[in-house]
Amino acid sequence: MKILLVYPQYTDTFWSFKHALKFIFKKAAFPPLGLLTVAAMLPEDWEKKLVDMNATALTDKDIKWADYVFLSAMVVQQNSAREVIDRCKKLGAKIVAGGPFFSPGYEDFGFDDVDHLIFGEAENKLSLFLEDLQKGCAKHIYTSEGFPDIKTTPVPLWSLIKKNKYQSMTIQYSRGCPFNCEFCDIVVMNGHIPRTKDKGQIIAELEALYDIGWRAGVFFVDDNFIGNKRKLKGEILPAIIEWMEEKKHPFSFFTEASVNLADDEELMRLMTQAGFDTVFVGIESPNEESLVECNKLPNKGRDLLAAVKTIQNHGMQVQGGFIVGFDSDPISIFKSQIEFIQKSGIVTAMVGVLMAPPETRLYKRMKAENRLLPKGTGDNTDGSTNFIPKMGRETLIRGYENVIATIYAPRQYYDRIKIFLREYKPDQRRKFKVSFVQLIALMRSTWVLGIKEKGRTHYWKLVVWTLLKKPKAFPLSMTLAVQGFHFRKVAEKVRRSLSADIRTLGQVPRHS
Repeated sequence: MKILLVYPQYTDTFWSFKHALKFIFKKAAFPPLGLLTVAAMLPEDWEKKLVDMNATALTDKDIKWADYVFLSAMVVQQNSAREVIDRCKKLGAKIVAGGPFFSPGYEDFGFDDVDHLIFGEAENKLSLFLEDLQKGCAKHIYTSEGFPDIKTTPVPLWSLIKKNKYQSMTIQYSRGCPFNCEFCDIVVMNGHIPRTKDKGQIIAELEALYDIGWRAGVFFVDDNFIGNKRKLKGEILPAIIEWMEEKKHPFSFFTEASVNLADDEELMRLMTQAGFDTVFVGIESPNEESLVECNKLPNKGRDLLAAVKTIQNHGMQVQGGFIVGFDSDPISIFKSQIEFIQKSGIVTAMVGVLMAPPETRLYKRMKAENRLLPKGTGDNTDGSTNFIPKMGRETLIRGYENVIATIYAPRQYYDRIKIFLREYKPDQRRKFKVSFVQLIALMRSTWVLGIKEKGRTHYWKLVVWTLLKKPKAFPLSMTLAVQGFHFRKVAEKVRRSLSADIRTLGQVPRHS
């Protein structure tokens, strides 16, 4: 058979890094790891082609070529996914769909046009679907029960991508999270008990990336990389350290982890030694009552600012996720979020409005309280939400608009870079090599940030400060500066949308 694997387009969000990627001539931040893994599960003698619509265009010729189109998407890609489905149906192509968007709870988006739906993880049901397909009796829906052992998961089929279109490669070590935050659907999709690959699998996947010539960043896409600390410290990280030393440190790693990483000195040391230099942490809120409300266990009752500084001191940049719109949020939460973000030196601060994904405990509570709103965009950083906030929609919109207008403004943003670099103590064993593309990117960014943009004075202050105080961190400082340009571009778009929402709300009678 001929199989076309399609990954729909992302909207222009804070997470897309679209405006920053242009400086380094890249099309997308990451390749579609899920589809590449599914491709490796298909029969070897089947022809396979991948179209990541974030990196290349999907043509009618591609669709007509295929016997089946395999489609995977997250909720934020729903509009593009819908367009792909419509095009496939118009051209008579059969569709097999899976992934977070094509799952129980999202049926009201309309999946009737999809020929075959695989709910859950591919390791559970894909082989059964393939058997039925060969027999000519494939069903419309395949539903998984339980969670598969990912020690059976194959190495992704990297031969399907053009690596030069991407800013970073991806790898997955574990699925599942030991915590149970009210708003999070990770435990719904992947369970409470972290399931992990063994060291042989991880090394094989690193070897596969090395063999295709990759020599840059690799993102461990785990939702909580440190869910099983004992195995990490005793098996996985020592194996990665040995492999990285043998290969002369070809990659740098980044991942996602809970804030209790700051409690484990040995784990932070091993991660840094292995090559991890960035970690995304769900901070959520500086308001203790809001953390209690959402059951954010690792964050409750601790000095979050000190935890961030500890991780930075151990050689890892902390990227942070923040949420506004909890029932327990006071009106002062917007000011508190801004103050915390500035003091923490979390440069990449992703602030979003609370959403209630289907099947989560928050969704069920909102439904019981008759507070649910129709659907949702899947992008919690566009100011939208799918339930009625206790503080009132207009108050939430205005407060959120103020947060993103402030933290991404040139002065505040560049100040955070300096605060971060004062705390950051990177592993000195790794040498930073500047490529020709990076030199071109530096010149392009200097023109845009240092000459064209309104905040150019603050940019030049950062340049001078970095060269005088932290010269070895100059490449990192400029990389973060370029990312700030992206955040401001998206923030401008979001603020325009929010302003329109506020005007609309102002026209609605108070009693409504």
